[in-house]
Amino acid sequence: MSPIYITLILLFVAVALFATEKIPVDVVGILLVIGLVLTGVLSVQEGLSGFGDNIIITIAGLFVLTGGLVKTGLVDLIGRRLYRIAGSNEFLLTALIMFTAAISASVLKNTTTTAMFLPVVIGLADRAKIPPSRLLMPLAFGAILGGSCTLIGTSTNLAVSGAIQRYGMEPYSMFELTPVGIITVAVGLVYMLFIGRKLLPNRGGEESLTEQYHIREYISEVLVLPDSHLIGKTLGEANINLELDLNVLGIIRGDEQRIAPGSDERIEGGDLLIVEGKLTNILNVKSEVGLEIKADFRLNDRDLESGDVELFEVMVMRDSRLIGQNLKTLNFRQSYDLTVLAINRHGETFLDKISSVKLRFGDVLLVQGKRKIIEPFVVEGEMLLLEDVSTSSMRTEKRRWAIAAFGLFLALSLSKLVTGYEIPLSIAVLLGVLLLLATKTVRYSELYSLIDFRLLVMIACMMSFGVAMEKTGTDKFLADLIITYFQQYGEIAVLGGFFLLTVALTQPMSNQAAALVVLPVAVKTAIALGLNPRTFAVAITYAASFSFITPLEPLDAFFPATTLTGIRHVSLFNKQTPVLSSRQ
Repeated sequence: MSPIYITLILLFVAVALFATEKIPVDVVGILLVIGLVLTGVLSVQEGLSGFGDNIIITIAGLFVLTGGLVKTGLVDLIGRRLYRIAGSNEFLLTALIMFTAAISASVLKNTTTTAMFLPVVIGLADRAKIPPSRLLMPLAFGAILGGSCTLIGTSTNLAVSGAIQRYGMEPYSMFELTPVGIITVAVGLVYMLFIGRKLLPNRGGEESLTEQYHIREYISEVLVLPDSHLIGKTLGEANINLELDLNVLGIIRGDEQRIAPGSDERIEGGDLLIVEGKLTNILNVKSEVGLEIKADFRLNDRDLESGDVELFEVMVMRDSRLIGQNLKTLNFRQSYDLTVLAINRHGETFLDKISSVKLRFGDVLLVQGKRKIIEPFVVEGEMLLLEDVSTSSMRTEKRRWAIAAFGLFLALSLSKLVTGYEIPLSIAVLLGVLLLLATKTVRYSELYSLIDFRLLVMIACMMSFGVAMEKTGTDKFLADLIITYFQQYGEIAVLGGFFLLTVALTQPMSNQAAALVVLPVAVKTAIALGLNPRTFAVAITYAASFSFITPLEPLDAFFPATTLTGIRHVSLFNKQTPVLSSRQ
């Protein structure tokens, strides 16, 4: 059988498998490469050539760089600023969410942007009393549109940039796509604000939303340090509930205790604020200058940054000797070598200092300590380890290093414009990753967990398939067919046909795979017609990303929602339409 027909048959089989979702997309890619090698279409070296492409290193490094930004709480900070500006104004919130998502996606990749902002937007919707359905779709669209503005905005841009080098073209520069990208963002923003917003349903936001996301409210104590900027301000002026998402339940000042203080109560140095809030907001206190979590002993930076000290949620068991006693009488810190940062007691709010609260069965303690210290208590049935939250806690003290690492990458990637000497993108991203590791902004133990290897494998396999298309002449064969049937309608019609073909293929396939399948055919067609092949490459790049027909594509913006929330379907169109899909 002709190598061209073998390649086409394998392509159709791969598309069918992509569409059925019976097999993961990365496994389909591996099967495709194996088929090409076993049928003799490609040699082993050619079949694995995609895995050696430098674009794979670049994408992997970008996952780590953006992971550093996530772990330092920058997105949470942005969310609080958005609410301060927009309040409960839905029109303004929609505009700010889309604009912020677009700006973030242009440098963080739209997958990461959507994943990071999803909980932020849900929180904004809850605080503004707006159904989440009216803000989640603008978030996804803003991230998709913003990803088109730069080379690193989406893995599709990077994948196509790496693939076009096989046809003698220079890879995309960092801002080559920006002019068209800015226009599409502006048009998309205007459409969503004045037309699309009217089509969005009012779903979600029920009272059970927080329980649906398994969020626990903790009671903790926050100490106002002598250098705090809050000293002299009233609670109303301090806006702790808005700035830190914490509800002040009481103030302890020496031997005096004020329960449910009014907004006109002034804050003094040394005040102990009894606060209630979610886990991440409690932990974010250490990023606020002049405030400190006050547990059963005074924390310091060395304790927080120690490499073997972690954060855990533990529940007091029924027969535990902790029941009926408080942290003070237990001398908990010295006896157990663990620090209690906060306590959760479902259905009950307590206003005493947490060190004086008598522990009960079912109390959940947020503790800081070494794993080897906690494990014996778990084995003995004293405590039940619910979750290791050390990896999800915000390292706000490392925020400047996360920004520096990303800034270093951007600066090196633009070095040719300034110095005339070009530093490869893969080297620039690796230097940024090394800075994150050196400063412990990202720990080595979590380095590889930040990388989506499924995406890398799929892109590598599809790049190898591109080699097969070129080697066998399949791309030229398909290009000749398109020229024969479409050339009579003009050059724009041919370009439009490739655009529509790519959009159609992104429905059963991932957007990266669709772009890499159509690209070689489009380039050969452009060359045969005497047209600029780079124009066709850019059109394919945008077509792969701008597929808004169904909520299943582009996968970049919709997939992270499932992994973050654990929800299989959140219907924004109708009761049958899955918006947050578990695909990819």
